[in-house]
Parts: sequence; structure tokens; C-alpha cells
Amino acid sequence: MTLELAGIRAVRKPWGGADLSPWSPIDAAGSPVGELWFERAETGAAAPALLLKLLFTTEPLSVQVHPGDVFAQSMGLPNGKTEAWYILSAAPDAKIALGLKRALTPVQLRAAIDDGTVSQLVQWRQVAKDDVVFVPAGTIHAIGAGLVLAEIQQRSDTTFRLFDYGRARELHADAAVSVACAGPAGPQPTAKRLSGERTLLMANPHFVVERISLPPRAQWTLRSERETWMLMLEGHARVQAPFSPTRGAFDLDAGQAIFLEADCAAIAAGDDGMTALVAYVGPDPQRVLLEHSGERRDVPGGDQAAGGRLQSSSGRPNASLTATEAAS
Repeated sequence: MTLELAGIRAVRKPWGGADLSPWSPIDAAGSPVGELWFERAETGAAAPALLLKLLFTTEPLSVQVHPGDVFAQSMGLPNGKTEAWYILSAAPDAKIALGLKRALTPVQLRAAIDDGTVSQLVQWRQVAKDDVVFVPAGTIHAIGAGLVLAEIQQRSDTTFRLFDYGRARELHADAAVSVACAGPAGPQPTAKRLSGERTLLMANPHFVVERISLPPRAQWTLRSERETWMLMLEGHARVQAPFSPTRGAFDLDAGQAIFLEADCAAIAAGDDGMTALVAYVGPDPQRVLLEHSGERRDVPGGDQAAGGRLQSSSGRPNASLTATEAAS
């Protein structure tokens, strides 16, 4: 049984940003942060199957592709990388690229990588706040500038670059041609309302992603049958293990996350309610994810900010922050 406030690791990227607010208090001035990785708080804990990140883009990312499980395992890796994006904020002209405008043969794709014209062949589309994008392994893709997004993915950092906007980083033409589905992207999943509080955004063999919205001052129990991440998007909440005052209790704001596995979390929504992403291991939506516990009269141990909203004493409690460099 596991219930933890996730730690956060800042990853420096050349395309990252300096202002991470309101998602993080980290000061990235002079050394742009491109990603925040949410991690297990328990030292030495086994690596989860899923990786949850926030991405901040001020420049376009490389045109790239990730391998599927079979190809990754042929390289000696445990798995490939299928991912999904939830758009948290977007500049008016912000775009992502998914798939190609037309189908190419492997020879044509290799030639387009070699001469750089692959950047003109990717299919760009405009995105806005709350859009959801599914990126199966093998899909050629890119993320444009002016975006903040949450990414849920299989735990893998294997990336094959096809085009990198003149940055002095290696391209991986042979591997990219081997794994890419060199054509238009497949259809995107359609959101489905599961209950008044649960919206299913997607379900696939690797992970399920839902958005939950809880009304003001309500009390709910989140149940995890499988490895589960919950990322706060809006509002405030108090989270703790039910019937276990000796286990940690956390005040959550936007940009913070908890990790659960075979456990429950009692959630007391703040006076403005709360919205969160919940991602867990696939393939199917969990039948009982949320159970209503009643309406909150007060939040035991919770500080009250002006206007009665939940607030932690430090603003953003307990999350361990470390800054690292990572290449991808």
C-alpha cells in the first residue's frame, strides 16, 4: 500500500522556459527548465511503469519518434514509449505536429531526414487549453513553442530525432526509419463521460487517463487498484490516507501530484472545488475509482487562506526539488 506526495525533478532543456508559474515555484532564470518529472518520494522504490511530466516550451522541440515495445526490447530495453499530452496552456498560435501529411516509403523518409525536408512534411495542428493528444509509439511528432502540457508516458527516454532546427545534437535516421509509421496519424480518442465527476480521456494497453472534477467542499475517496498518478490542475485539496492519522497528509495546489498503488486517498476539495488528471496502468478504466464521502465541514489540520481556500503552510509542501541536466 502506497500513498505519497510526488517529488519533482527539474530537467534543463535548450527549448525550456524561465517562468514556470503557476505550475512550479522553481526559479529557472538563466537556465531554462523544459521538463518537470514527478517521482516516487520513497528512496529506493522500484521505478513505476508510467512517467508523469510537465513540459514548458519557448522553442519547438525536435521532430522525433519513439520505438514500440518490440523494437525497444530488441535493443535490450524493457519497453517502448507511447505517450499522451494534456494541454495546460497554449499561446494563440501554439501548435503540435502529429504524423505526416502523406505516406512515405522508407527510402523517401530517409531522404527527407537527410536533406531536412521532413520538417515540411509533418502535419502541424493548432491546440488550445484542455486539448488531449494521443501519441502511439511509431508516430512522428513534435511539440511547438508557447505550450505548457502534462505528459503521461511509458517509462522510457528512448527518442530518435529526425530534425532538430540546427541544434548541434545527433539525429538517428536509421533507427527512426526502422520504427516510424511514415504517414498520417491515426484517429484521436474521443472523451467519454463516465460519471458526473469522471471523464475518460483515453484508454490503451499502456495507460488510462481521466479528468476528475470535484465540487466545492466535497469529500471523496480515490481508490487505486493499479499504479496511479493524480496531478492537480485547478483548485485546492487536502489529501490523506483514510483512517490513518499517522500517515502523511498533503495540501495540494495546481502543479503538484500524488502517487498511489493498491491504496486509497481521502480527498477534501477546497472552497473552489478541484480538477485533476488521473493516470493509471491500462488497459481498461477502473470500475470504482471515486467514491463519494460527503461534504466537508472543515479540513482537519488544513490552514485556511483568505477567502477560505485551502492552502499549505509553505505554499507547496514536501515536494523534493532537484535540478538536473538530461538529453533527449
